[in-house]
Amino acid sequence: MAERGVGEPGAGGRAGDAARPAPFSVLLPVYAGDDAVAFRRAVRSATVEQELPPDELVVVRDGPVGAALRAALRDLIAPGAASPAGEVPVRVVELARNEGLACALERGLAACAHEIVARADADDISLPGRFATQIPLVAAGLDLLGSAITEFDDDEHCLGLTRVLPAEPAEIAATARFRDPFNHPSVVYRRSAVQAAGGYRHLDLMEDYWLFARMIAAGARVGNVAEPLVLYRVGAGAYRRRGGWRLLRSEVALQRRFRAARFTTRGQFLRNVVVRGGYRLVPERLRKAAYRRMVA
Repeated sequence: MAERGVGEPGAGGRAGDAARPAPFSVLLPVYAGDDAVAFRRAVRSATVEQELPPDELVVVRDGPVGAALRAALRDLIAPGAASPAGEVPVRVVELARNEGLACALERGLAACAHEIVARADADDISLPGRFATQIPLVAAGLDLLGSAITEFDDDEHCLGLTRVLPAEPAEIAATARFRDPFNHPSVVYRRSAVQAAGGYRHLDLMEDYWLFARMIAAGARVGNVAEPLVLYRVGAGAYRRRGGWRLLRSEVALQRRFRAARFTTRGQFLRNVVVRGGYRLVPERLRKAAYRRMVA
């Protein structure tokens, strides 16, 4: 693992720091399958376009990447205004081989300089008011805070469905027994709360849900903002990727872990395996219709 950085993240360092609620990091993983143009857009949206810019950006390069992404990463650590992140200090954590999302996020969390960490993905867009809305709420005492997200295909000005999840802790805990109560690309959390729950653990395509369930079970203070603060890129094949035998295997493994941890009852376990497992195997058009009905 190698690390390269521009600037030293501190407790601020920009005009108006006295009014800032708390210093925070943005954690953004990238791998060979990501698009360089979308990555640059994601970086800008999470840094220079924010009303409350982060105190640092930590990018984890999960294994080797192609020429376009290598160029984007070189530009990212260029000094000052030449970087897509502008004046925001940047740290790039380079993994020699692709180790998967859970490992990449664990490495990234270890590299973050601040207790409060905001997640971002390499193909999504953080709206300008995202951190100005979320950071004060986490600084005031929450351990895990998500938001609604709005889907788009390729044109960020042509928006689709908005995913709104329960806002109150009791509703979030109840929802978690059946489906993920957070939109992962929208979350902000306390690093200590993530670590207290055991951190990210590998579970193919289910790492975030497994972590959030453990945080809830451990007593984390949680919430969701009803306002969409992230534009979530779905693109071609989004519903296809939500199904298939690979997802079914992960689904069953997740439900077994929930039951072993007594996060779910036996009845909830059986319901989840049948309903959520069945969802993974139905034809794509039915999966799309069921998903849209659930979101609506």
